[in-house]
Amino acid sequence: MKHRIELKNHQREIFYFRLRLMLSLGFVLLMLLILLLRFVYLQVVKHEYFQTLAESNRIAVIPVVPNRGLILDRNGVVLARNYSGYTLEIATRKVVDLEATINELSTLVNIQPKDRKRFKKLLAESRNFDSLPIRNRLSDEEVARFAAQRYRFPGVEIKARLFREYPFGEGTSHLIGYIGRINDKDVEQLEEDEIASNYLGSDYIGKTGLEQSYEKELHGTTGFEQVEVDAGGRGVRSLSRSAPVSGNDLTLTLDAKLQEVAEQAFGKYRGALVAIDPSNGDILAFVSKPGYDPNLFIDGIDSENWDELNNSPDVPLNNRALRGQYPPGSTIKPFMALAGLFYGRSPSYTIHDPGYYTLPGSSHRYHDWKQGGHGSVDMFKSIVISCDTYYYGLATELGIDKVHSYLSQFGFGQKTGVDMEGEVSGLSPSQEWKMKRHNQVWYAGDTVSAGIGQGYNLVTPLQLASATATLANDGIAFKPHFVKQIKRIPAGAPEPEPQPIHDMHIKPEYIDLVKRAMEAVTQPGGTAAGASAGAPYRMAGKTGTAQVIGMKQGEKYVANNISEYNRDHAWFISFAPVEKPTIALAVLVENGGHGGSTAAPIARKVLDYYLLGKVPTPLESDNEKEGAEHD
Repeated sequence: MKHRIELKNHQREIFYFRLRLMLSLGFVLLMLLILLLRFVYLQVVKHEYFQTLAESNRIAVIPVVPNRGLILDRNGVVLARNYSGYTLEIATRKVVDLEATINELSTLVNIQPKDRKRFKKLLAESRNFDSLPIRNRLSDEEVARFAAQRYRFPGVEIKARLFREYPFGEGTSHLIGYIGRINDKDVEQLEEDEIASNYLGSDYIGKTGLEQSYEKELHGTTGFEQVEVDAGGRGVRSLSRSAPVSGNDLTLTLDAKLQEVAEQAFGKYRGALVAIDPSNGDILAFVSKPGYDPNLFIDGIDSENWDELNNSPDVPLNNRALRGQYPPGSTIKPFMALAGLFYGRSPSYTIHDPGYYTLPGSSHRYHDWKQGGHGSVDMFKSIVISCDTYYYGLATELGIDKVHSYLSQFGFGQKTGVDMEGEVSGLSPSQEWKMKRHNQVWYAGDTVSAGIGQGYNLVTPLQLASATATLANDGIAFKPHFVKQIKRIPAGAPEPEPQPIHDMHIKPEYIDLVKRAMEAVTQPGGTAAGASAGAPYRMAGKTGTAQVIGMKQGEKYVANNISEYNRDHAWFISFAPVEKPTIALAVLVENGGHGGSTAAPIARKVLDYYLLGKVPTPLESDNEKEGAEHD
C-alpha cells in the first residue's frame, strides 16, 4: 500500500498568519484610537465639567453663621446677649442605633432624663438637621472625656456655638421674646420670603416678641468658607473665606430699671402695664404679669416645664399688654367727655343723679355704682366721682355711631401699629359692626352700656396707654414704638425724629377741663383719692372697673363671694406732670377689683421712679395707698 505524502503550503500559511497579525494590529490600533478619542473627550471637551466635580470632591463650602445682634435698653443695659459654649450633637442620619448611642454617651457626659425628652421633642419637630443637641453647655472636663473616646461614636461631635441669653428672664419675656430652633414651618416661611440661603448653617430664629419682629435685622448675613478636605472628609486647609456680617444691635426706648420697678410693683397680682412718652411715642415700660423664663425655650423646652406653663391658670404665655382684650370700664369716661364737648355738650350742663338712668319710654333702670346717686353732677364732677348715670345719658344723647367715630380718633377699636407682631385691635362697637358680626340691630340699651366702657367695648393695655398718651399730649398722637435705634445707622448720625401720625385739634379749653378733672381724681374726693398724696409733681388719672361676669338686676357685687378668676378687673390710667406730661400709662390688674385700691398704687410707684428716681423698698406694701371703693 502506498502512502501519499502531502507537502505544506508555506506560502498560504504565511498569508493567513500575516492576515491574522494585521487584523490583530488593526484591532489594537482601533482600541487605541477609541481610547485616544475618549481621552480627548474627557480631557478637552469635558474638562471644565470634570474639573468642577473634582474641586467639589476636594473642596467643602461651609456656611459661617453670623453673630446675632444684641438688644439693649435706652441706657445701654443689655437685654439679650450671646455667649460661647460647647454642645454635644448627634447627626441622626449617621447613627444606626440612636438609643444605644445615647446610653453609651451618658457614660462620658451627664445626660439627664430631661435632656433625652428635649432631644426626642426636637427630633419630632425639627426639619432634616445635620445634627441635634443632646447636651448643651458642656464643661471642659466633659469635652475632654468625649474627645478621648470620639472614635467610638460616628455621627456624634462637639461643636462650639453661640448661645442666646436673656439676663432679665421673666421681667422682659413678653417684650424681648425668645429664639428657638428652626422647624419646618420656619423653613417654609424663609423659602417664601426668598431668604432661606441666608440661614444655611443657622439653627435658630426669632419666635416671639422683638426677637421675631426684628429677625431680619438681628440675624445678620451668613458668610462662607471654602475648605480643602482629605479622603476622610476632614478639613486640611482653608482656601478662601467670605466673612459673615453680624446682625444689627437694637437700642430700645425701654428703661430697664423702670421695667423692673413696674414688674415688681405688681407683686402677687396678674395684669399688664404700658408706659409711653406722650411727646414721641417711646414705650418706656411694657409689662405682662406673670411672665416666663425665655431661656427655657432657646434649645427646646422640656415637657415638664412646657406642661407647667401651658396648663397654668395664670396663663403666663399670654402677652396681656399686647393681646389681652378687656372692657375699659370707667377709664373711657374722659374720652367720652371729650366726645360730648366735641358734639356740643356744654361743660356746665348738669344732671340730677338719683342713682340710676332710665331710657325714654322704658321702665328699666341702669344703676349707678353709688346707691342713691350723686345728686347734681356736671361734666367736671362726672369724671372726678366717675358718675355712671351721667355717661348713660351722654352716650344715649350722642348715639353709638358718633361715639364710635370720635373714639376711633384716639385709636380705640384699631391696632396702634406698634413694631411688634401679634397685636390685636380691640373693639369699638357701632351699628354696622353689630349687624355684620351678629346679624342683629343695635339696641338703645347697648349704647347705655357702651357709655361706661362695658358691653361690647374691648381694649388692650397698649391701646389704652396710647390713647392716654394722646390725651396727655393735647390730642397729638404718635405711633408707639419699642426700637429707638438700629446699629446700621452710622455712628454719630442723628436719630430719625418720630413724627405725629394724627392731630385731633382739640380745643385747649376742652383738654384743660378733662385734665383738671383727672387730676382731681387722684385727690381727696376722687375715685383714686390719695394716689397723688405727698407727690412733688402733679398727677392725673382715671380709675376703672371691668366686669368679668354680669350681675343680675338688683344683685350686689361682693368680691369675697366670687371665685378669684371671676372678680372684676381693675384699671388705672395716668399721666404726669400734668402741666407738661413726660409719661402716660395704663395699668390693668386682672381680678383686682377697684382701680383706686390696686392699680393706682402700682402706677404711683412707676411715676415716682420715673420722675423722682425713687425705688420702692421691699417693705412697702403692694397696696399701701387705698383708693375709693368704686370707680
